[in-house]
Amino acid sequence: MAFATKLANWEASLDKCPPLQKPEYRNRLEALNEMLKPPVQEVSLKSKTRTVEIGGKLVMYRHEFTYFNPTAIAIDVHDEMEEQLLNSRVNAAQGFSYEYIGQRLKLDLIAVRSTSNDPKTFELTVKKIVAQTDLPLILCSENPDVLEAGIVATGGGKPLLYAATKRNWRQMVELALMYGCPLTVTSPFDLQGLKSLVKTLKELGVKELVIDPGVSWKALPDTVNNFTMIRRAACKFDDELMGLPILGVPAQVWVEEDSRPEISAWKEACLSSMLITRYADALIMHTMEGWALLPIVILRQNLYTDPRKPVAVEPGLRTFGNPSETSPVLFTTNFALTYYTVASDIESGKVDCHLLVVDTEGLSVESAVAGRKLTADKVAESLKETEVEKKVNHKTLIIPGRAARISGELEELSGWSVLVGPMDSSGIPKFIQEKWAGRT
Repeated sequence: MAFATKLANWEASLDKCPPLQKPEYRNRLEALNEMLKPPVQEVSLKSKTRTVEIGGKLVMYRHEFTYFNPTAIAIDVHDEMEEQLLNSRVNAAQGFSYEYIGQRLKLDLIAVRSTSNDPKTFELTVKKIVAQTDLPLILCSENPDVLEAGIVATGGGKPLLYAATKRNWRQMVELALMYGCPLTVTSPFDLQGLKSLVKTLKELGVKELVIDPGVSWKALPDTVNNFTMIRRAACKFDDELMGLPILGVPAQVWVEEDSRPEISAWKEACLSSMLITRYADALIMHTMEGWALLPIVILRQNLYTDPRKPVAVEPGLRTFGNPSETSPVLFTTNFALTYYTVASDIESGKVDCHLLVVDTEGLSVESAVAGRKLTADKVAESLKETEVEKKVNHKTLIIPGRAARISGELEELSGWSVLVGPMDSSGIPKFIQEKWAGRT
């Protein structure tokens, strides 16, 4: 029953059940696989050392269950790019990193475009990129010879091939089957044509497909509508031909209009955010501007957190700086966003202190107080369990301003004096300087 529950919650896979792998259970295994497979197929992209999964969605709306496999973001380069610029973009994509509520946000892929249409040039470019990064690749060309040269240059990776069209699908099918690579199918702004191509490629034996329905800033309503209809067909109507990962190319805005770079970057960021909220499983972007990329990766992280589980940190006692026995003791809740905000404000203010993290089941201070998840009893119990009184020579606790209502009861239950701190953690350094320095 425990394993079955994990299967239903998509926390385990059937290959983890040894008895089901026996020949006599083959029919049951196939039936279970059919029953449990997600409406949106999962596709793997691989380098020699890293794997990125895209697709694998079970529901159309996040609140229905949860989303799996966050939208993979690729940065594009091309094979006629000056070597210094090529190296710079690849290194920037590889090194992009931002810590957000305790999680490290990164980019996922490199998209290599062939603008030369020359297999040798493309091969050399891919080799340079593979030598610099372990990010999986998207190889972009409508010329099968060029793509084949790129596949060989990866040295054993499993790149995504972009793309099969109405003109070249026969050669692309042969390439995908020969090298076992996933293949993108595209028919811009023609969902019926796209569906027909998918059907043909599936019948020919291509098992891993990704679809690109086309992206345009000038045709924004159609762009968003097509992405939505594809995911709706898969999740609401069990359309297997549309039940594939969706690739969007917001980098397209850079060639649609001759505008200033900052305007193009802004348009690309806006379009990318729309496509993430409208079910894109992978994006190819051009801009490397932090102000454009950062909101995208944060939006992605927010959408792909599990709505059934509050984002929380472990409760307990944290130490900041080099506190002495006279240093202040503060407390906050274990809601991740609250904790990391408080921790950041303490660190930036260079406050030496002890911070008690109280288990509120992942709720913020105000919500936890209102919902009786943060009570004087819980705080008093945390003080006792962590034995913080052995680390300081005083018994004064600074509490969040939004928890002021529990101050009196907390003093009675814990035996500690209570100071009501600022309403916002950004005021902690000033509060400590003004209210605490004089006490010690």
